[in-house]
Amino acid sequence: MQAGAVVRQFASSQGSEGAELVQNLDDPELWAIVSRWADVGSYRRAFNGTPARMVLVPLLSLAIDEPSAYAKPSDVGENRPRGTVG
Repeated sequence: MQAGAVVRQFASSQGSEGAELVQNLDDPELWAIVSRWADVGSYRRAFNGTPARMVLVPLLSLAIDEPSAYAKPSDVGENRPRGTVG
C-alpha cells in the first residue's frame, strides 16, 4: 500500500513525532495520514528530497483537495484570512 510507505517516510523524518494511517468511519474507502511534527519546518522538510518524493508523489495524485495542515489554536495565534490587514 502506497500510504504505508508514506507513513514510514514521515515517521522516520527528523522532527516527526509520529505518523499513522487512519480510516474514515463513515466511508471506508476514505483514508488519511495523520502526522505530528515538532514544528512546521520539520513538516515541510519531510517533503524534500528524492526519497520522499518517490513515495509521496504517487499517493498525492490520489488525494482529495482539502485543507491538510492543522495546529492548536494557541500555537497559531490570531488567524486571519489571507490578504487582510491587522
